[in-house]
Amino acid sequence: MIAPAVLVRDGRSGARFDVRVAPRGSRTAISGVRDGALLVRVTAPPVDGAANDAVVRALAEALGVAPRDLQVVAGWRARRKTIEARGLDAAALRARLSAILR
Repeated sequence: MIAPAVLVRDGRSGARFDVRVAPRGSRTAISGVRDGALLVRVTAPPVDGAANDAVVRALAEALGVAPRDLQVVAGWRARRKTIEARGLDAAALRARLSAILR
């Protein structure tokens, strides 16, 4: 099972997890796990927050939540980011990530 490899923890307003972003890809997709972080490939370039916005939209669609419920809380300018999913606890987020990574 791959999902437990993604480190999920409780944050202030919801569960937090790390993502590794690969910008300027040929397609937007969740591509697995790398070093405890969800690997997200996006077509957007890392300019003016475009890649961050694309990551949030892709994750929101995959997790079944509104984009406004996801927020980059650390790593705004880095490839490794911490995302907070408001309204989800760690157990619920783990379950959703498990379904995505099957």
